[in-house]
Amino acid sequence: MPIVDKGDHVQIDKIETAPFGTNAYVLVCRATGDSVLVDAPGESHRIEESLKGTNAKYILLTHGHIDHIGALSELKSRLQVPIAAHASDTGSLPSQPDILLNDGDGIAFGNVKLKVLHTPGHTPGSLCFLTDRYLLSGDTIFPGGPGRTNTPRDLEQIIGSITRKIFVLPDNTRIHPGHGDSTVLQKEKEEFAVFSSKSHSSSLCGDVLWLSS
Repeated sequence: MPIVDKGDHVQIDKIETAPFGTNAYVLVCRATGDSVLVDAPGESHRIEESLKGTNAKYILLTHGHIDHIGALSELKSRLQVPIAAHASDTGSLPSQPDILLNDGDGIAFGNVKLKVLHTPGHTPGSLCFLTDRYLLSGDTIFPGGPGRTNTPRDLEQIIGSITRKIFVLPDNTRIHPGHGDSTVLQKEKEEFAVFSSKSHSSSLCGDVLWLSS
């Protein structure tokens, strides 16, 4: 299980899971060993193994799509920790979350505090989680573009979420998305500047890339 980042207070481990190649992340307070799990996509045994030696406190959901919650019921049963999500995505969850998260909320574990960013567009209840210069972005932003959208209005919404909530963060912020590799905020801002300098069809949505769409 690769360690994708290690700061003064937090270590971030990534587990890429089958069957959709979805990333789950384990964030561990380096001082206390308290941890949180971000998303519960699949292969619950691998995720549970990655939490061994830590004191799991929460399962945090970036959104309610099946490729991010496939192992949720099993992990909830085995870990016996609260599930936290945004109210707008609860309809797609197997059970109601224990905690409803809103934009600007804080989640503490050990000496680490996460800030909740509500970033709708991919889903109405999409969330990102920020600590220090590390952003767990779910399917809101990836290297090279935003998350998939179903309508032009969704694309407009997700771009608004990205520009208002994410692009205001420091340029050296490390972005850890729900699929694939990590990226750095400055690179995404530079590529978005290319995208925003061009005109686009009013029907644009789906899998959009900053440089080629």
